[in-house]
Amino acid sequence: MGYPGPPSVPGTAARPHYPVGSPFALVRTGYVTFAIGRLVGEPDIPCMEPLAKAERLSRWIDAGGKRHPILEDLNFVIPRGSLFVINGPSGSGKSTLLNLLTGVDRPSSGGILFSHERMPDKGENALAQWRGRTFGIVFQSFQLIPTLSALDNVILALELGKGHFLRKHWASRALECLAQFDVADLAHRLPRQMSGGQQQRVAIARAMANDPPIVVADEPTGNLDTTAASGVIEALRGLVARGKTVVLVTHDADIARRGTAGIDLMDGRIVGRRLAPAFVAA
Repeated sequence: MGYPGPPSVPGTAARPHYPVGSPFALVRTGYVTFAIGRLVGEPDIPCMEPLAKAERLSRWIDAGGKRHPILEDLNFVIPRGSLFVINGPSGSGKSTLLNLLTGVDRPSSGGILFSHERMPDKGENALAQWRGRTFGIVFQSFQLIPTLSALDNVILALELGKGHFLRKHWASRALECLAQFDVADLAHRLPRQMSGGQQQRVAIARAMANDPPIVVADEPTGNLDTTAASGVIEALRGLVARGKTVVLVTHDADIARRGTAGIDLMDGRIVGRRLAPAFVAA
């Protein structure tokens, strides 16, 4: 079944055709048609700069003399400055893909380009340093240290950041991050003294402590009620408004629709792609 074409835009040229397999082979989505790093047939709209690109990305395990695929031949682009949503049910391969994107796991074949460069392959120490500079990570279960206040949880991230900010600025930087997510008034509370939504906002502040270009959120609303979940998603969208790229994993189709771009996974394969009209018009 073919995908619907993009909405018509008055005054634009006819959509050009690129041969299958060319660098600008079209990827059709439910909203628009785009090529790697640029829009097609939309000359007056700024280009999308790709932050990361997966090329024939696969992951499998060998057990009992058989190969068991987890992810199969994935190709996609994460636009810079997007809220990129990886959506799919349990067992679809979302967590494995997130581990590959952050360098926690290695692909069985294919690879990932970040800003046109391959992920570092210089041993675990170099990879860990690259991961620390590149990603802030938000977990479903918050992962706050229960014996530390909100302020000290963020300061701990700064301490582990290996000198990104000078020690004398740690407290002010931590308070600044908490304030960005409306939890500065909770600075001296322990996690058990906060609601789930407040804990997740503190966790997002901690992820932003060292000012990483990419924030990865693994089912960040999974343990929250509807109101708290909506607040967390808006906080992540706010990061995009500040120029960050957010990669969010979810099984909730409603949350997936609030992203600016993304893919749908099923049984380790891409079964859908999304690019929101609001993002195209930005």
